[in-house]
Amino acid sequence: MGTDSEGTRRLVLTKKLAGWFTLIGVVSAISYAGRFTSGKPPKNALYQYSTAASELVLFALILAVVLLIARGLPKREAFALRQPDSWRHALRLAVAVFIVIGIANAALNPLLHPGREQGITPSGWEPSHATAFAVNLFAFALVGPVVEELTFRGLGFYLLEPYGQTVAIVVIGITFGLWHGLVEALPVLIVFGTGLAFLRSRTDSIYPGMILHVTFNAAALLLAVTV
Repeated sequence: MGTDSEGTRRLVLTKKLAGWFTLIGVVSAISYAGRFTSGKPPKNALYQYSTAASELVLFALILAVVLLIARGLPKREAFALRQPDSWRHALRLAVAVFIVIGIANAALNPLLHPGREQGITPSGWEPSHATAFAVNLFAFALVGPVVEELTFRGLGFYLLEPYGQTVAIVVIGITFGLWHGLVEALPVLIVFGTGLAFLRSRTDSIYPGMILHVTFNAAALLLAVTV
């Protein structure tokens, strides 16, 4: 009886992992198709309400699919919705991951200029568009990171972990990079995704990585319009 039950569980998880890979593959393909056919978005896209609206609709759809794939799984386990054993330890790890990401970005930026590829950061601060920018900040620095963490370091990591934590960390890092549909920024995004997956594996919680992701995106957008 126990063997049959375990076999059924493995089959269910395998099907859900296939569904997860399908989601990642579809979004990645759409992202790269848009990258190569449409080019970069307008330079001041973050001053347009339509940018935030499209982003919020996209992530609402993604979250709906993620929750559909996770149906029947224990949500707390599947998404690592639990406090880390030690927030102090989690903070130290988060700082270390942040430093590694910063070093990777500093090393690759002169060669690849990853920060310019996405092309959505404004060329300067325009007070008349402050409200639109705030809405976009909410979309890109809060909603986006939360949904991505639930997708990758939550459900994705949970489904990949039976194959080993190292496999889960590496696969999550690579797929997270591809998910964004960028070329020059791909190495930095892989480092970023791998670092967050490592943080998830060491804290057994999605929350430290989620906080780091939100902080990183918010800081990047705010610095883009103030520096």
